[in-house]
Amino acid sequence: PFFSMAGSEFMEMLVGVGASRVRDLFDTAKKASPAIIFIDEIDAIGRTRGYGNMGGHDERDQTLNQILVEMDGFAAKENVVVLAATNRPDVLDPALIRPGRFDRRVTLDMPDIEGRKATLAIHAVGKPFATDINWEWVAKRTVGFTGADLENMLNEAAILIARENRSEITFDDIEEAATKVKMGPTKKRIQTEEDRKMTAYHEAGHALVTHFLTHTDPVHRISIVSRGRALGFTLIPPAADKYQETRTELLEEICTLLGGRAAEILVYNDLTAGASSDIDKVTRTARAMVVDYGMSPLGPIDFGPQEGLSEWGRNYMEPTDVSDAKRSEIDDEVKRIVNACERTTMEILKKERKTMDKVVAALMKTESLERDEFEKIVKITKEDVKKKKMYSVKYE
Repeated sequence: PFFSMAGSEFMEMLVGVGASRVRDLFDTAKKASPAIIFIDEIDAIGRTRGYGNMGGHDERDQTLNQILVEMDGFAAKENVVVLAATNRPDVLDPALIRPGRFDRRVTLDMPDIEGRKATLAIHAVGKPFATDINWEWVAKRTVGFTGADLENMLNEAAILIARENRSEITFDDIEEAATKVKMGPTKKRIQTEEDRKMTAYHEAGHALVTHFLTHTDPVHRISIVSRGRALGFTLIPPAADKYQETRTELLEEICTLLGGRAAEILVYNDLTAGASSDIDKVTRTARAMVVDYGMSPLGPIDFGPQEGLSEWGRNYMEPTDVSDAKRSEIDDEVKRIVNACERTTMEILKKERKTMDKVVAALMKTESLERDEFEKIVKITKEDVKKKKMYSVKYE
């Protein structure tokens, strides 16, 4: 038999109810043994004891203690297997994951290309796809998609043809659905011609900087059609599954993010608020390079717990040995990285200004450009850019 509960189902306002439910669950499973117990979102009851409640003893602690006893107490061993799932393993109590309890961990990462092909094959069943669909291409196009994303993408493609009263799902339908999953649905915003042009320059800046740097992925699509909260977007999906990034790749990633802002400065000598999310990503990446990855002259030093990565209570309780002077050094180094990337970004856009104007003119006419159309305008393919190594970030 298989018994399942969510972690939150154990918790109530009344003290002792959680522990009682744990006992009842295990008693039922033991009577039906051999049996399997599955607890979903176990972080709801399995968080580290003492954090967040200033060391107090609350209902969650009692519930967790009862689970620990049931899994590895003095009672006779029963033929019951306990499984659990969480997306916050960093907050689990050490006693819960020690040998003898949850000692075998399976990490479910994003699917690789073979995993995506297998997932697509499952969710494609029962849908009317055109016979010329290249599933290898679809799997390569969807790097970074989860299994749920892939299912949603194919469902969106099916909805699209149903709305248009068509009988087959084509390549274009899958492409539109993939963009919708990642960028959101199109919005019918009425923009002035000047606003559309400013958006076009912003997106052209992103695209050109990405295209002319050596270690970045190819531009897949540029659009000034509003999606979600964005007035436009430059789609740059990873060309292949990647599991690590080099310092050079991170620096060029920052340049790409700064491309839209740099284009606004170059063309209008002014700035819009549209670059706020780009600036947030730039700051996070640059700070991670200094604090987490040891990629700055400050060296491979651990500067203490990182905010936002773990439970508020845990950060509150953990001390840090970083002095105010060292914090200032970290801030200066982050600024130095961003400034170096900004110089490279401006250098590219100044030299490619005429090309940028052509890209903008094309966007104003068609509203979106695919990779082949974009490369036809810039007159050099991404492969040739990588061979020539035209631009690089100067940061030491």
